[in-house]
Amino acid sequence: MKGFRQPYPVPGVIWASLPIPALLIDEGGRILETNPAAELFLNASSRSLKGQPVFDRVHIDAEMDEACARARANQSALFINDVDVTSGEKPPVQCTVQVAPMADNPDVLMLLISPREIADRLGRAGAAKTAAKSAIGMAEMLAHEIKNPLAGIAGAAQLLSMGLTPEDRELTDLIVEETRRIVKLLEQVEQFGNVRPPDRRPVNIHDALDRARKSAIMGFAARMKIVEEYDPSLPHTMADPDQLMQVFLNLIKNASEAAGPQGGTITLRTRYDLSLRLRRKDGTGKALPLQVEVIDDGPGLPPGIAGEVFEPFVSGKENGTGLGLALVSKIVTEHDGWISVDSVPGRTVFRVSLPVVPRELQKKEAE
Repeated sequence: MKGFRQPYPVPGVIWASLPIPALLIDEGGRILETNPAAELFLNASSRSLKGQPVFDRVHIDAEMDEACARARANQSALFINDVDVTSGEKPPVQCTVQVAPMADNPDVLMLLISPREIADRLGRAGAAKTAAKSAIGMAEMLAHEIKNPLAGIAGAAQLLSMGLTPEDRELTDLIVEETRRIVKLLEQVEQFGNVRPPDRRPVNIHDALDRARKSAIMGFAARMKIVEEYDPSLPHTMADPDQLMQVFLNLIKNASEAAGPQGGTITLRTRYDLSLRLRRKDGTGKALPLQVEVIDDGPGLPPGIAGEVFEPFVSGKENGTGLGLALVSKIVTEHDGWISVDSVPGRTVFRVSLPVVPRELQKKEAE
């Protein structure tokens, strides 16, 4: 391996402004420079990365030595689409990787890493929010129009049953039972449509998690083992405490139902990660460093719905309404947050990412 070069001169403002991770690599495969986005992505400082073998610090699921050799030999950029990239400390992220020789020194390569997972999922989250708004209007209309005639049907069936034989009464009992089931479904639809705007204030995430955990273990999660892995140093977020608790309660319930009657383990994990930013259509952005993960060891999501699980009326359960996770998505997006899911058999992770309390409010709290 050739000796390590001195740091390569790059235009400071442009380099620091690149919104995606970028690294310069010498002919020996060692890191010359990293931009701030790469430092966040790799969770390491530029100083500690300099001189390190690049593919010891950046793990890419592709033949990168061959790709770098081709880029140098052809003196042209090379694109590698949809590959898993990780620093070894975080779950893999699907990215597009670009390798290109520098014009003034063909032995030096620029490696650009464009995470696709975040953009794709933020797009799905935005689409889910739009779909949720449309579903709310339809839900309110249907619930109002259907509940009244259902009450009449149930009442008529009960009156009919008074003069019937036991055999025939089974049919009227079935009518009453099914109308009650539909009414219960409509009540869930109404709950989905009647969520008030969030009353946001500084909230400790762990307080909301603890409320949800205590409520869950007293009811539907009684058979589950719940493990807490918290980062106690997390700052507060701006949220409606009741709605945030509802988000965590719904996710714990979803994890409990996935485990089935035999039970299982749910892990509640919190951590701080500065690498995620939510960018709006107007170009403004906000960091979402507060991460809350609800992890279960159930069978995982059906492959056919994994990409649509936050949309209304999409459910992998036999008798599910498909409204629980849509409601969770709606609440999280109204809190300027982001929700995602990673699922394989034996491990499903729902991750809620939230912003911290603005600095001006932090100062007021401290006063």
